[in-house]
Amino acid sequence: MPSAKILESKKAFVKEMNEKISGALAGVVVAYNGISVENDTKLRRDLREAGVEYMVVKNTMLRLAVKGTAYEGLTEYFKGDTAIALSPEDPAAAARILCKYAEGDKSKRFTVKGGFCDGQLLDANGVKSLSTMPNREGLLSMLAGSLSGIIGGLAVAVQGIVDKQEETPAA
Repeated sequence: MPSAKILESKKAFVKEMNEKISGALAGVVVAYNGISVENDTKLRRDLREAGVEYMVVKNTMLRLAVKGTAYEGLTEYFKGDTAIALSPEDPAAAARILCKYAEGDKSKRFTVKGGFCDGQLLDANGVKSLSTMPNREGLLSMLAGSLSGIIGGLAVAVQGIVDKQEETPAA
């Protein structure tokens, strides 16, 4: 039986994990076995630069952290060597980086298991689909391009009306 001090620290860790998972826009669960130290360091650096928190956590702790939440369905992915990446800002950042790494892994032992985005659970294919989404800046530039096209069309239409009214002589 663990001591009361250890038990309390584990309860605090589970509570902290629950808060992190609940506060994240998206998360990705991966099987990280077979990754070299060099590649792990590079992967962690890329995730950190993107604002993603990546950690290796015991499956039992993760199960307890999601118990009774909307993400309880993730427990099926908490088997074997498990790491979780949580993205509080960009919903596609973790998926993009981890899927890219998994595709480049020659041993095929680093795999994406599943995840969540905006309250919805995703399987591995769902995470891969999420990874193809552009980042926030890309989406904003696409929106701005669409709006400028609409505004340009409106300006041409208004100018056409003005030109037509100028052509018609006053009676």
